[in-house]
Amino acid sequence: MATSIDRPTVRPAVSFDASTDASLLKKAMKGLGTDEKIIIQVLGRRTSAQRTQILQAFKTLYNKDLIEELKKELSGQFEEAILALMTPLPKYLAQELKKAMKGLGTKEKPLIEILCTRDNKSLEGIKKEYLSLYGNSLEKDLKAETSGDFYNLLVMITSAKRDEITTKDPSLAHGLAEALYKAGEKKKFGTDEAEFNRVVSSYSFPLLRMVFDEYTRITGKEFEHAINSELSGDYRDAVKAIYLVSLDKASYFANLLHESMKGVGTKNGTLLRIVITRSEIDMGNIKDEFYKLFSKKLEDVISSETSGDFKKILLALIQG
Repeated sequence: MATSIDRPTVRPAVSFDASTDASLLKKAMKGLGTDEKIIIQVLGRRTSAQRTQILQAFKTLYNKDLIEELKKELSGQFEEAILALMTPLPKYLAQELKKAMKGLGTKEKPLIEILCTRDNKSLEGIKKEYLSLYGNSLEKDLKAETSGDFYNLLVMITSAKRDEITTKDPSLAHGLAEALYKAGEKKKFGTDEAEFNRVVSSYSFPLLRMVFDEYTRITGKEFEHAINSELSGDYRDAVKAIYLVSLDKASYFANLLHESMKGVGTKNGTLLRIVITRSEIDMGNIKDEFYKLFSKKLEDVISSETSGDFKKILLALIQG
């Protein structure tokens, strides 16, 4: 059952003063060596909006760019994490999308994780930053790097036209469930991917959950069965992501976090991105779901799979 109230682990700091924080960071980077502990205590306990105010205060007080100063003092995964934290979220996600499409071979998983889980406002912000950063529209680069039904679905999603107002309409949910059934499992030959795309990209996540519940009532099978039997490849994975997010967003991200730390080697990019982007939204919910699914605390798994200051900043962000 999806939790209705989002519980962030990073909240606006009480009695926040950007000037004081800027001064603390300046002292942490003064002289030989860097006091990473202070950097973690300050930046790991501030919201994205407050970190932006710290940037501005640092510039006013010292006439220096805080990000450039941090680059001089930090290195490795810890530097990557701090620089990501200092980047406004829409810009950070635009950079992550570009990274996924850069060079030989497109990394489809980040495209799915970022684009198939966001609301309209977030998608509009990402598109605006992407155009500003790279001089190309996000749609143009998606067209160059993806294809077919996968591309068509991503473009429909990034149009940010999802109806987020209608969250409960049993009659509409029944009609949409019937439409999905006729487009897929009931259809004798082939699959009407255009109809799948229309439904999963046009309606709110709460309404889609009603649609999928109704699909099960009508057919006696979970909609996931239709996804697996009718679709394939990256397109299947994208539709499945929307399905899983509609059922329980916290569970979806808990599974992604587990996947990022499973087996040999940790996918630090995925781990960092999810921790940063969900810490101000629903990381409390994700932590609970992680424990329910894997009988382990997220903090304990991160502690065992990461190290050093990179581990410490991740823990600061999720501990709340």
